[in-house]
Amino acid sequence: MAFLPESTKKLGFGLMRLPILNGKGDDIDIELVCKMADHFLQQGFTYFDTAYPYHNGFSERAVKKVLVERHPRESFLLADKMPVYKLKEPQDALATFEEQLDRTEAGYFDFYLLHAMSADRLDKVKELGVWPYLLQEKERGRIRRLGFSFHDSPEVLDRMLTDFPEAEFVQLQINYADWEDQEVQSRRCYEVAQKHGKPVIVMEPIRGGSLASEKAVCAPLLKEAEPKASLASWALRFVAGLPGVAMVLSGMSTFQQLEENVDLFNRMQPLSNAEQALLTKAADMLRAAGAIPCTGCKYCVEGCPANIDIPAILDLLNEYARFGSLESAKRSYGFRTRDKGLASACVSCGQCLDICPQHIESAVHMEKAAELFE
Repeated sequence: MAFLPESTKKLGFGLMRLPILNGKGDDIDIELVCKMADHFLQQGFTYFDTAYPYHNGFSERAVKKVLVERHPRESFLLADKMPVYKLKEPQDALATFEEQLDRTEAGYFDFYLLHAMSADRLDKVKELGVWPYLLQEKERGRIRRLGFSFHDSPEVLDRMLTDFPEAEFVQLQINYADWEDQEVQSRRCYEVAQKHGKPVIVMEPIRGGSLASEKAVCAPLLKEAEPKASLASWALRFVAGLPGVAMVLSGMSTFQQLEENVDLFNRMQPLSNAEQALLTKAADMLRAAGAIPCTGCKYCVEGCPANIDIPAILDLLNEYARFGSLESAKRSYGFRTRDKGLASACVSCGQCLDICPQHIESAVHMEKAAELFE
């Protein structure tokens, strides 16, 4: 049996950045989302992706209002995810799964994933017996396809696909900026999935919207090459053309974004060799713009008297240099420092410089981060 019906179009509607009212993340503009979902379905697209924490759980509830109550269940494909981070006891998996079915009233999930898997979460899943439980739900028919989303190294992915051969697909962060990134390692993870013969669902194809930013350092290069093409279209075409990619998720927040993406996928053209080379150059420009050579070894963290996650802040400074979005950077800064010291807490003691293999003057960068993000 084919992984997806041959007629299935490759664009999936990610329900994690839905339009909201009154600036509140859990106050979803249901009327607008209904309009967006209706247009999406009318254009022949069927795949919707949600998860337990999206919009503080209201994304799953929106599925009920937008899809289940308004469209025949067989007319759309629904993906949801097990929040492994939330599980404490073996029985928590069943309770969470039932809660998700209750929130959505979908009856079953066409695709179900272990959410954001990593080495630590793999150990937890094994300890709590989550995978055997999900295989039971697949036997019961409440899960049609079972897989996992993943954020870790190619080596860990290879181990997961070896340990869980029943996984029918894997969801990976892939985009042209992260294709050769040393941390994300999109290409190598993709190649592991290919080696195991697993279809790939792509997440973050536009890197959370950053590859659509006019302030990205590579934006002028792409605009000069094709003035009429949106920056997002370059990123989406890159992933849609990869062999073995079954679905490309896009978190769409406006009707205009949805229309543009639907139009692009309805007339999708593969990248030419020249366009592939141009995106390689664009990725090189992005990497060069993030000039702080931090490798994330974290040697500097343990001895920091101010409890600053120095590599996380250095990485954010690189992100800001690449994509130029101060608002996005400030949001990310708040998230990254929620349990750690702020950059402004740096006392310039010099211990980080003494231990850093790259000899990075982190104290100087902490001062800049404080000016920008606090």
